[in-house]
Amino acid sequence: MFRIILTALLLLTASPAVADVLIIAHRGASGERPEHTRAAYELAVAQGADFIEPDLVMTRDGVLVVRHENEIGGTTDVASHSEFADRRVTKTIDGQTVTGWFTEDFTLAELMTLRARERLPELRGTAFDGQQPILTFEQVLEIAAEATARTGRTIGVAPELKHPAYFKGIGLPMEDAFVAVLERRGLTGADAPVLVQCFEVGPLERLSRRVGTPLLQLMARGGGPADRPELTYAAMATPEGLARVRAYADWIGADTAMIEPQPGAPTALIADAHAADLKVAAWTFRAENAFLPEGDRIGDGPAEHGRITGRVARFAGYGLDAAFMDQPRYR
Repeated sequence: MFRIILTALLLLTASPAVADVLIIAHRGASGERPEHTRAAYELAVAQGADFIEPDLVMTRDGVLVVRHENEIGGTTDVASHSEFADRRVTKTIDGQTVTGWFTEDFTLAELMTLRARERLPELRGTAFDGQQPILTFEQVLEIAAEATARTGRTIGVAPELKHPAYFKGIGLPMEDAFVAVLERRGLTGADAPVLVQCFEVGPLERLSRRVGTPLLQLMARGGGPADRPELTYAAMATPEGLARVRAYADWIGADTAMIEPQPGAPTALIADAHAADLKVAAWTFRAENAFLPEGDRIGDGPAEHGRITGRVARFAGYGLDAAFMDQPRYR
C-alpha cells in the first residue's frame, strides 16, 4: 500500500514533461526505415532522438555488427544469395530452437555483401529494402559522432549486447571485443554518451568493473536472464531486487507492460527504481495499432498509427526517464 501511495505522490509532485524524457531511437527510426541501417539512424537524429540504439552480435572473425538478432534471415536478403544457401542451419540460442542464417557463420566481408530489409513488411512496407548494408558497431559510433558535430547536440549511443553468454560459449567473447572498441574510442568514462544494455546480468556486472560507462539492466515481463536461471525479471523488479541491480547498473530498461499493465493504471516500478537510485527506460513505444493497447488505437487497421504521443506523455507523467521509440517524431 505504501508503494502505491508513493507512486501517486510522485505523479502529483514530480511529473516531468515529455520533453524531459530522453528518446532512444529503437534500432534507429525503425518504424520508417529498415532497422539498424544508416538511413534509420540518420532519420532518427533528424526527428530529434537523443540516443540511437544498435543491437550487437558477432561475426565469425570477431567483429561486432549491428543486427536485431544473430539470425539474419528476417532482416537481410541472405536467402537470395545462392552462395550462402548451405549456411542455413538450426541452432539453440538461449534455450530456443532457431533455424536460419547466423552472423557467427559469416566473416565481416561476407556480411557486407548483404542488404537490409524490413523485418515487419506487413506493417511497414518494403519500399526501402535492398538499399542499405549491415553496419559495424564502430560505424554506428561514427554516425553518432558525425551527427553530434552536425547538429550541435550530443547524440548518444545505446548498444545492447545480444546473447553474450552464447557467443562466449562458441569462442567469441563479446565483452572483450566491446570493451576494446570503447577503449579505442575513449568511451569508458561515466560521462561517455553511451548507455550499455543487456538482458543478462553477468556481462553488466563484469563491465561495471572494467568501464565507467553507464549500464542498463533490461527486464521483460516474463522469464529471466539467460545466464542466471535462478533469477526472474519479476524478482529483479521488486525493491529488494532493484537494490541488487543498483550494485552494478545505473538504469533499468523495463517492458512497458511492467510499468503500465493497463492504460492509466501504473505499477510502483518507476517509484521503486527511483528509490533505489536507478533511472528507468521503457521499451518499446511503437505507433502502429498492432502494438498499442485498445484505448490508444485509432481506427481498425493494424498498421494505422494510434495515440502514441499521448501514450508517451502518460509514461512521462509516471516519472519515466527515457523511452525506446520506433518513431521518434512522435515524442
